[in-house]
Amino acid sequence: MKKKFLILLAVMAISCGNTINKNLNEEEMVEIETDDFQKDILLGEFKKEDLQQKPFSTWFEPEYEEFQPQEKAMKDIHENIGDYEIKLLMGTWCGDSRREVPKFLKLLDKSNYDYDKLEMVAVDHNKSTPSQIEKELDVHHVPTIIFYKDGVEVNRFVEYPQEESIEEDIAKIVSGKEYKDSYAE
Repeated sequence: MKKKFLILLAVMAISCGNTINKNLNEEEMVEIETDDFQKDILLGEFKKEDLQQKPFSTWFEPEYEEFQPQEKAMKDIHENIGDYEIKLLMGTWCGDSRREVPKFLKLLDKSNYDYDKLEMVAVDHNKSTPSQIEKELDVHHVPTIIFYKDGVEVNRFVEYPQEESIEEDIAKIVSGKEYKDSYAE
């Protein structure tokens, strides 16, 4: 079992988009969970302040502080992002989430975004939540940031930028320009 666990851990480290439960039966998943496989992760709804606490602050704070968004993209974001409600799903264990979410939250802060219009949900290693919102929202990769206008999904950012930076992608989305994430059909 320990060998399977190490192999699974290596596979997960490679990509936040791969799910691990495809090849495991229910009994094996229970064994993994009892081995503290999901220790020290957020699960379910959370707030920015949760990411600023240990153990998450060790990766959140440096990424947040070092990020300096491009001015042109920031202008477009500042002018338009207030028109959107946003749902963000991430994994605190996921390298892509650890890289992009601090940057995204800094974009929101620099735009004076109303955090009451933001719902953040943390998923486990299987990209699952107690509420199963990931199924309702068809989330398979993290981070996934979904933008809504008047209750209707407009677009989403998934896993990594399509342009050169997250702020360019977000600027395109909130400005209503053509944008497709990596997994869009």
